[in-house]
Amino acid sequence: MTPIESLKLIMAQLRDPQTGCPWDREQTFASVAPYTIEEAYEVADAITRQDLSALKEELGDLLLQVVFHSQMAEESGAFTFDEVAEAVAQKMVVRHPHVFGEDAPRDQERHSTRWEDQKAQERLKKAQERGEAPSLLDDVALALPALMRAEKLSKRVARVGFEWETVEAVLEKLQEDVDELAAARAEGDQAGIEEEVGDLLYTVSNLARKLKVDPEVALRQTNAKFERRFRFIEQALRQQERSPEDASLEEMEQLWEQAKQQERSS
Repeated sequence: MTPIESLKLIMAQLRDPQTGCPWDREQTFASVAPYTIEEAYEVADAITRQDLSALKEELGDLLLQVVFHSQMAEESGAFTFDEVAEAVAQKMVVRHPHVFGEDAPRDQERHSTRWEDQKAQERLKKAQERGEAPSLLDDVALALPALMRAEKLSKRVARVGFEWETVEAVLEKLQEDVDELAAARAEGDQAGIEEEVGDLLYTVSNLARKLKVDPEVALRQTNAKFERRFRFIEQALRQQERSPEDASLEEMEQLWEQAKQQERSS
């Protein structure tokens, strides 16, 4: 028995109506989905930390999620794990005719363009199967983090010219959004404030794309930087037998600057 066959068998046993695990038996696609997303992020985290031992473990956890969903689908007669694997294998062959067919070799730019063209054809086919008109925005997953989805939406429509032409134009829009947020605050319009904050974040995602920066990666790096610096503050105060609750904002800001200086020097 291969390792994947063993894993599939274990999942089938966990889902067995009589002898399986009560928790596993109760799960649905919707209840498992958050764990699937979490495992994908843990894979990304292991890659960021360059921890190959953790990556092996997290890839296993992510694979378990695929097997879990496939087992539930097989129980309902929808599809099997083997059909999932076969479908993605066929998709990779279709999307790489320069490797598996007679298409000419491509450079990276031509490959990206052809890849998007093939995805567009797949969106058209899926829309036709649903009996709907296709949209350029089909298959931009709702479950994506909002910032990542904003970047993908703007990237998709940019392919047909619906975007700001220059970085400067995006910066002007950013200032406009800041002004509109200030106006909403002045009016005490909480719903308007929320809307303008959303507009501001969406414009920032466009700015990142125009500057060839992944906004999700950039924000993760900033989060990590913030965490490092605040932990420095906590450690410094702990050495004084104090905590952040005991310190003034001015004291913590001074320690924050020390953390910045320490990072620059190292």
